[in-house]
Amino acid sequence: MQHPPKSLMLFAAGLGTRMCALVADRPKPLIEVAGRTLIDHALDLSDGAGIGDVVVNLHYRGAMIRNHLAPRPDIRFSPETEQILETGGGLRAALPLLGDGPVFTLNSDAVWTGPNPLATLLAAWDPKRMDALLLLVPRDRATGHLGAGDFELDGDGRLTRGRDTVYAGAQIVKTDALHAIPDRVFSLNRLWDAFARDGRLFGALHEGGWCDVGRPESIPLAEAMLRAASHV
Repeated sequence: MQHPPKSLMLFAAGLGTRMCALVADRPKPLIEVAGRTLIDHALDLSDGAGIGDVVVNLHYRGAMIRNHLAPRPDIRFSPETEQILETGGGLRAALPLLGDGPVFTLNSDAVWTGPNPLATLLAAWDPKRMDALLLLVPRDRATGHLGAGDFELDGDGRLTRGRDTVYAGAQIVKTDALHAIPDRVFSLNRLWDAFARDGRLFGALHEGGWCDVGRPESIPLAEAMLRAASHV
């Protein structure tokens, strides 16, 4: 029996190379936007959604992230010491800490306005129909995102690959299928494509603002978005 997800995997192990000089002395999750680090913006979301079990993966300058989060004894860490395992491998490595059943995952390199994205996912989650539920933003509202879109939604919310919407870095996903992948390092795209073939990959649209903070130029865009939302 599948239970509602209660654990969250917060991805924080990336090198952040697109941030150039900003990551020379710190990991990307500790870059500040509007006076708060990216990882604190992400944890605001998990706290707001009432998620009490958070696991953070670590690689580049992981000790700095540990020290920054030292006042949060509720957070546990999944070190990727030898190499970055990517999203799929990193999630699988953290399963002993996350427990059984579906989990939330959240990227730590974006800021949001509007409804809490994790609460949106939980309200739409239907484990009888879904193996994964991805939160999406329409391509024309994906602030800071330079690439093409990722998915198209049909009338029932099922996803296929396409350009209409951008994956916003938040999802609920069942983890059982991770154990069948032989590679140690792999992307969650492997799971998504398999779920899509079975008609069990779904999406939900975020109704607020979202900014991909992957490049230095995105920081002022994110701060402007937050200021605008605070004046509404």
